[in-house]
Amino acid sequence: MAVLVGLQASGKSTFYEQRLRERCTLVSKDRFPRGARGKQARQMRLIEEALAGGRSVAVDNTNPSPEEWDPLVAAARAYGAVVVAYWFPPDLTGSLRRNAARAGRDRVPDIGVRATRKRLRRPTREDGFDAVLDVRFDGRGGFDVRPASAADGSAAQG
Repeated sequence: MAVLVGLQASGKSTFYEQRLRERCTLVSKDRFPRGARGKQARQMRLIEEALAGGRSVAVDNTNPSPEEWDPLVAAARAYGAVVVAYWFPPDLTGSLRRNAARAGRDRVPDIGVRATRKRLRRPTREDGFDAVLDVRFDGRGGFDVRPASAADGSAAQG
């Protein structure tokens, strides 16, 4: 299971398309109708169905804190899956700029991005992840991915 962790408009969905689409089933609350009820239960059901079927899953939400990722880690463990956090270090200015370029339902009110930033915490192996990988834009339309390091400046909440 791949758990993407980062602000809105931080590159998570593009990363999924470029790096994970071929091997992971996408589960994202963004794909549910806006007014849908029970989004968390629906998400968990889709995750468990995929894992039970032997498929890898990528969870593409902001997943800003243990409150969101703990159930994901527990589900992965229940099905014997490896669980990896992909950490997109916060760049509030960049996320707000990219978000402003979005249209319609894809655009999140700036207050929502700022609220997520306040809750955002860098995942660690102590949170139950088998690995934590830092993901950054590479300046060429792709991403650099490397093992997270506590000595790295991104280890702080950013």
